[in-house]
Amino acid sequence: MNLPKIDNLKGKVVVLTGGAGVLGESFAYALGEANAKVAILDINYDKALEIQDRIKKQGFNALAVECNVISKESLELAKTKIINEFGSIDILINGAGGNHPKGTTDQVFYENTKNQDDIKTFFDLDAEGISFVFDLNFLGTLLPTQVFAKEMTNKGGSILNISSMNAFTPLTKIPAYSAAKAAISNFTKWLSVHFSRVNIRVNAIAPGFFLTNQNEKLLINEKKEFTERANQIIDNTPMSRFGKKEELIGAMLFLISEEASSFINGIVLPIDGGFSSYSGV
Repeated sequence: MNLPKIDNLKGKVVVLTGGAGVLGESFAYALGEANAKVAILDINYDKALEIQDRIKKQGFNALAVECNVISKESLELAKTKIINEFGSIDILINGAGGNHPKGTTDQVFYENTKNQDDIKTFFDLDAEGISFVFDLNFLGTLLPTQVFAKEMTNKGGSILNISSMNAFTPLTKIPAYSAAKAAISNFTKWLSVHFSRVNIRVNAIAPGFFLTNQNEKLLINEKKEFTERANQIIDNTPMSRFGKKEELIGAMLFLISEEASSFINGIVLPIDGGFSSYSGV
């Protein structure tokens, strides 16, 4: 029996959006070490270039590309650059995403009190902030898929989206982000059916709680201690800790590998230390 080698993507061209983010960066290094040709797309070109150079110094293939995932023009320019450098595209990882303070409430529960002037309630949520969250997460997945998946329709390929625990159970205070990630999970399933006849598999991972630059201020206070919200997360995570970014890599490699997961299509895989399985009782 020949066992699949999910660490060997030699010759595969992987497009990674959000590649300069905390999780995207760890994906980029792993893809390089797996011998893929990895295109690191991010609006932060300087950071993407830094990651590219580190991967290349290790003897692997990488290309930094400045790209705005909610601009089809920017995505098309990126595609041209990638094809000219690496050739046809085999795998797309939609890693771009994030939240915005204007789509976040200050309190968990709304209460009818007169002293609400300094508190941002549901009724104060900003349409521009909510639109930003949906555009970055949902359109920032849909548009890259339109642009890059078109290159896969003649030969097949794999798409990996990034959902979240919020898609299973919405977290308090962040309605826009929770709803946007729920849309990603639904869209993943829709795409998996739509592309099934042209041999493009579409799956997603749903990370639980990982410390990143985006959420660090919510989870760690000035004394470098866990905040109340961080302790709530830990208390409801059976493994009693936050995830490490490296703990997403195995699932990522598994789901994009044709050898390892060729009959897996349309799933959203939780990577959450048991959070989604625990009722709190």
